[in-house]
Amino acid sequence: MLGILSPPAAASSGSSSGFGFVFVLIAMAAVFYFLLIRPQQRRQRQQRQLIESVEVGDEVMTIGGLFGTVNAIDDESVTLEVSPGVELRFAKSAVARKLVYDEDDDREEADDLDEADDRDHQEEGAGEQS
Repeated sequence: MLGILSPPAAASSGSSSGFGFVFVLIAMAAVFYFLLIRPQQRRQRQQRQLIESVEVGDEVMTIGGLFGTVNAIDDESVTLEVSPGVELRFAKSAVARKLVYDEDDDREEADDLDEADDRDHQEEGAGEQS
């Protein structure tokens, strides 16, 4: 069966098949580099930059999905406050991302909450008057 797919030995020369084999190897190496190795190096570089940019007071998420505020940083670990009075120590590499909040979003959320509170108070006042 394989004899059907391969050209006859007399028709092909040894130098051209050697060149084709080298070309295929180079092409495969290039594909591996651009599809696997290079993107992985980019992710590692981004993770390194993230870890270096984390400071005390930043809100972060760990690779386990735990949210917390950075209280202390040393060479190898980060101490997170996950709730008032509860501090956990993690390896720096466990920080998956830094949470960034826009001030505009915070203002809009605060305004929405204030409006909802005002409506609740108006409804309570209307219910007491009747």
